[in-house]
Amino acid sequence: MSNLLDIKQLKAWYTENKTVLKGLDLSLEENSVIGLIGLNGAGKTTLMNIICGLHDTFETSGISFQDKDITFKDKNFIKSRYIVFSEDESFGYFNFDEYLSYVFKSYGKKIDKDYVDQLVQSFGFEQYRSVLIKNLSLGNRRKAYLITGFSLKPDLLLLDEPVNGLDFVSTEALYSLISGYKKYGTVLFSSHILESVTLTSDRVLVLENGVIAKTFTGDEINAENIRQSLGTEDNTDNV
Repeated sequence: MSNLLDIKQLKAWYTENKTVLKGLDLSLEENSVIGLIGLNGAGKTTLMNIICGLHDTFETSGISFQDKDITFKDKNFIKSRYIVFSEDESFGYFNFDEYLSYVFKSYGKKIDKDYVDQLVQSFGFEQYRSVLIKNLSLGNRRKAYLITGFSLKPDLLLLDEPVNGLDFVSTEALYSLISGYKKYGTVLFSSHILESVTLTSDRVLVLENGVIAKTFTGDEINAENIRQSLGTEDNTDNV
């Protein structure tokens, strides 16, 4: 399987005394689902923000996307990825359909209205399409951004704690969409919910002490292995 994105020896910090990533190597295969886990403060969100060009205090020995050397702010790369943040209050004065139109225009893509309608129905979002994003609940804001991301079908879809705030039906819809996304591209998503990574991922990466400390694939992806790797061998579904 070819790699979509390769990052070598990524180091990141907030202040001189607060180094978060300490020489991390990351490879994301094309048409795959990769789950990223780690205890609070491990650097999951920092890594996502770096890939999206929102965290500038970092250095790396090399970045390649689709076998070409890039920076995270290259225009072609920006139009090949979309992120759903764990916390996002942007575009609050847009309603969903206005935001969707803005995003698709920015990416130079045409909206597949039938597919958007299908996603809206799957997430139970029909009655909220005309509500300003700033007036939506946390869960419904998350649905608006998720529907946009999945309908956009970027080569790289980044999801930072996507389950947060979702109801049961929407969570089931999300798992199905993540698992089926391989026909469009690659998903990298962070989560502290064991179920989300064990049910959907082709590969699970454990982020610890600023590096990828462990990788699970195939039958290795189970709750017991993940708990042991993080030193949280209780019976909860949160890590």
